[in-house]
Amino acid sequence: MFVSDLLQETYSSLFSNKTRSGLTILGIVIGIGSVVAMISIGQGAQSSIESSIQSIGSNLIMIFPGAQRTAGPQISGGMGSAQTLTKEDADAIEEKVTFIKAVAPEMSRRYQIIAKGKNTNTNVIGTVPLYTQVRNLQIDIGSFISDHHLLSSSKVAVLGPSTRDDLFGEDSNPIGQKIRINQVDFTVIGVTKSRGGTGFGSQDDMVFIPLSAAQHFLSKDTNVSTIYVEVLNQDSMTTVQQQITNLLLTRHSISDPQKADFNIMNQADIIATASSVTNTFTILLAAIAGISLIVGGIGIMNMMFTTVTERTREIGLRKAIGAKKKDISTQFLAEAVMLTFFGGVIGVIFGWVISYGITLFAEITTKVSTSSIVLAFGVSAAVGIIFGYYPARRAASLNPIEALRYE
Repeated sequence: MFVSDLLQETYSSLFSNKTRSGLTILGIVIGIGSVVAMISIGQGAQSSIESSIQSIGSNLIMIFPGAQRTAGPQISGGMGSAQTLTKEDADAIEEKVTFIKAVAPEMSRRYQIIAKGKNTNTNVIGTVPLYTQVRNLQIDIGSFISDHHLLSSSKVAVLGPSTRDDLFGEDSNPIGQKIRINQVDFTVIGVTKSRGGTGFGSQDDMVFIPLSAAQHFLSKDTNVSTIYVEVLNQDSMTTVQQQITNLLLTRHSISDPQKADFNIMNQADIIATASSVTNTFTILLAAIAGISLIVGGIGIMNMMFTTVTERTREIGLRKAIGAKKKDISTQFLAEAVMLTFFGGVIGVIFGWVISYGITLFAEITTKVSTSSIVLAFGVSAAVGIIFGYYPARRAASLNPIEALRYE
């Protein structure tokens, strides 16, 4: 049988009953569309998380207080609640560790902020001038903390745009205004540019003050919550991380690395963890959506069985005039594959529309990738072959004499 004849016969057979073919295709469309949309949500979430992590700084190592949670030559883990890091640790890292560009310690705590009769509860970050470089922070209005502010423990503050909007009104200029933190007045000297939310909380809902002022007027101690280290390049990350580990173990008089009272993480660790979680999330969503594909495949099998029954006499006639089993099975298998092909094309478009609608109306980042489209077509073809094979084989196995007698 020529390919052109096969396609013509397949087209004629499917369109002889448009309603049944359309409903069968609809099942595949819903299945493929769901898979594409669900994968786009998962990939969009992964892309958004990775970009957010990258936005907090480049080649960044983060040191947190608290006992380590995982053993090994390189210490890593999550943020601890213990107070085991000091500014002197940060100064020692800056002085003694090689291949680093900048070090920025911070003291972070939540406080109630009051200004002009309005108040908000937000994160207050006590830090140093190099924080803007290490964390890729940009100033929109005014200026950031200077070395003079740090040395003199100046009571000055830089607001995130969300905090500014809550206290002084949207897009206002609060430079020179007073805010009160823990019964202490601070003068606003700047507002940062908007950065949006990340997995670590909103970067816009913060207040930045000099580290010395935070320690002197708010926390009343010399501890810091985090030390950020910007490394010269990606290749030096492992070396720098090991140097920092050895230095802090020595400074804290700890001989056993597994008993370290600090945790070290870098962006590669965080991105790898986030990617693992989002990949699992994507697979779960795709698996749930794939159930509808199985239902659609069953619909195809049901239709093909019905078609075989309806066309029993036609099959018998074809075999009586010389058609081989291969020709009959190929004919019915082609019909099943063409159904899923049409459903796959429409389903990909449908899934893309759903993804766009989710981004537009639900404001959830989605990403329709080439790999998801290829996967959708591959699954579509597989469904057609798997669920069309048995009906096609049954049609090819019919006895021509019995088929011609069928009423």
